[in-house]
Amino acid sequence: MINNLYGGGAEKILQTLLGQLDQDVYDITLYGVKNEKYDTALYPKGVQYRSVYNGGYKGGGSLKNQLSIKIMNKLKSFVYNRFSAKVFYKWFIKGDYDVEVAFIEGYSTRIISGSNQNSIKIAWVHIDLEANHWSEIAYNNYEDECNSYTKFDHIVSVSKSVQDAFSRKFNMNKRLTVKYNPVDRENIIEKSKLKPTVNIESDKVLQLVTVGRLEPQKGYDRLLEVLNRLKNESFSFHLRIIGEGSQRSELENYIKNHKLQNEVNLMGFQSNPYQFIALADAFVCSSRSEGFSTVVTEALILGKPVVATDCAGMLELLGKNEFGLITENNKEALYEGLKRFLEDEKLRAYYTEKSKERSGDFDSRKTLARIEELWKK
Repeated sequence: MINNLYGGGAEKILQTLLGQLDQDVYDITLYGVKNEKYDTALYPKGVQYRSVYNGGYKGGGSLKNQLSIKIMNKLKSFVYNRFSAKVFYKWFIKGDYDVEVAFIEGYSTRIISGSNQNSIKIAWVHIDLEANHWSEIAYNNYEDECNSYTKFDHIVSVSKSVQDAFSRKFNMNKRLTVKYNPVDRENIIEKSKLKPTVNIESDKVLQLVTVGRLEPQKGYDRLLEVLNRLKNESFSFHLRIIGEGSQRSELENYIKNHKLQNEVNLMGFQSNPYQFIALADAFVCSSRSEGFSTVVTEALILGKPVVATDCAGMLELLGKNEFGLITENNKEALYEGLKRFLEDEKLRAYYTEKSKERSGDFDSRKTLARIEELWKK
């Protein structure tokens, strides 16, 4: 179960994981909390898709059918908010499963915690919940969230720093494990060779790229402030931001008001971001918080030099500035780091070579085998 099918790093990792699981061995049902179109170009065809809430993207049918769906969804929301997760699961989740995985924090985790089946239950944590406790919206209170996690056999964090933050946040140190994200290295490289479906104007200035949801967590608001400062200092560059989200209007207004249209493009969601990463001279991660950044991993696989703020997982990905430049997690440090990248061609060349060196460390087969150990014991 996952909250949404599309939009972020956790969703992309799930697509990779499901694509690698052998369907001759596993009978897989994927639950989304909300109803979305199931795209078999991104998710495997053999997976059975269901949603907790109905309606959504379809929006058709008779008025009577639409009204029935609306009433049922309101009933589900009422039960979710007023009753235990056990009641919600019993009434609204169908199937008899050997393994149940809440692949992201929040709603999915609370719902799966209510299972009264004799299944192996696994909860995935993708983000530093000390730095960004967004999942609290899915629970009645802190105790409710803590209690949910006690129902799981394994609590999987995507990095050691994410696990440490989880342990401190919820005062738990049992049943915790770290499993790094499976990344399909060969597929990423192949997709990066394709020509972008949108027109890309090339110029001689340094090409920067970043990929992520347009949300405060990703720090694009402060990234634009940094770029505006660098522009005013006569630096030349072009940044493409790949992703969609609630901050689009805010970011568009900042770009317009500060005349950054020639320096920054909001490219929206792209099903193949690797084409754009491949065209860039450097990758930027301005996040305020992360878990184990999928897109930084992908940039390394494609041999791109990386400048990133110090979030959970960056030390494990980049070492102590060994494979990429890590700045302190604030606007001034991000400015100084990007300024170094723009000024120093030798620094970019050095990190390009280090990124290529790191690229070979991402073997999805070994990662998948370690994940399967969770339910094969």
